[in-house]
Amino acid sequence: MSDVTTAPALSAKDFATDQEVRWCPGCGDYSILAQVQKVMPTLGIPKEDIVFISGIGCSSRFPYYMNTYGMHSIHGRATAIASGLKASRPELSVWVVTGDGDCLSIGGNHTIHLLRRNFDINVLMFNNQIYGLTKGQYSPTSEQNKVTKSSPMGSVDHPFNPAALALGADGSFVARTMDRDPKHMQAVLLRAHAHRGTSFVEIYQNCNIFNDGAFEVFTEKASKAEETLFLEQGKPLVFGANADKGIKLDGFRPVAVNLNEGHSKDDLWVHDEADIYKAQILTRIFDNPAAEGHLPRPFGVFYESKRPCYEDVMAAQIEEAKSRKPADLDKLLRGHEVWKIS
Repeated sequence: MSDVTTAPALSAKDFATDQEVRWCPGCGDYSILAQVQKVMPTLGIPKEDIVFISGIGCSSRFPYYMNTYGMHSIHGRATAIASGLKASRPELSVWVVTGDGDCLSIGGNHTIHLLRRNFDINVLMFNNQIYGLTKGQYSPTSEQNKVTKSSPMGSVDHPFNPAALALGADGSFVARTMDRDPKHMQAVLLRAHAHRGTSFVEIYQNCNIFNDGAFEVFTEKASKAEETLFLEQGKPLVFGANADKGIKLDGFRPVAVNLNEGHSKDDLWVHDEADIYKAQILTRIFDNPAAEGHLPRPFGVFYESKRPCYEDVMAAQIEEAKSRKPADLDKLLRGHEVWKIS
């Protein structure tokens, strides 16, 4: 008789805590929490090997509601704390939950360095284009001329484009999804987890109190098909309620065409997640000025590349250092690299 016991299968309920979820009724954070809790049991990772780390903001209450290890850390520094944890415990599955203010304002510098270092960490950035916790000031992703409590005449700031920023910092996995498309979000979360390296996932999240309807054109049934472009690896860029529109490249400029007016799918741009140049064009289908013609907003995986993870390279360097002859401290202290201060 075998004494090997099989661990019981987990469900979404196993990842929910007994804490009262304290977000405003109707907040997009509820959907994101539900999708993460649904995805976690499918990863095959024990709960004790999963960690959620957050900074400050509405999104950063997330660790209270996940029945895993976690830390509600300090403003903008979740990425730094997660880096330290992954360096010391590389076997853990580490998730950073952050908002557009926390991640791109006070935490902007930490974010770009996490991306370039490429720790095997998943970053979920909830983007509601507003400061929600501090009651409705404009954020780094708020559109120009946004009227808020801190910009009563309209914001004069140019907003960040998070996906383009992540690519510019050499992120090895960059994707976008939305709170009101649960299936798409689950698929993107699974892709992020499967990626070896820093996964940056921007999630459009509705703040129904201070910025309600910011992404309505992408989420409402009446407009979604015409306003969104869902990226699929190896497939042409097709959109529209009847899948009768597409995107082709005119040189380096994306152009929307009608497949019923002399164009076929063979003319269209075929998505390649490994193409960094085309990924940068896709992330720039963002401000979409009318002068360039109307283009839908892309969702899905923009880019994925394979490169060494920081914690792996660091561990290899430590092992190499152990194999070397110990340094002569006395020789070091009496070497030529000394200065006399008079």
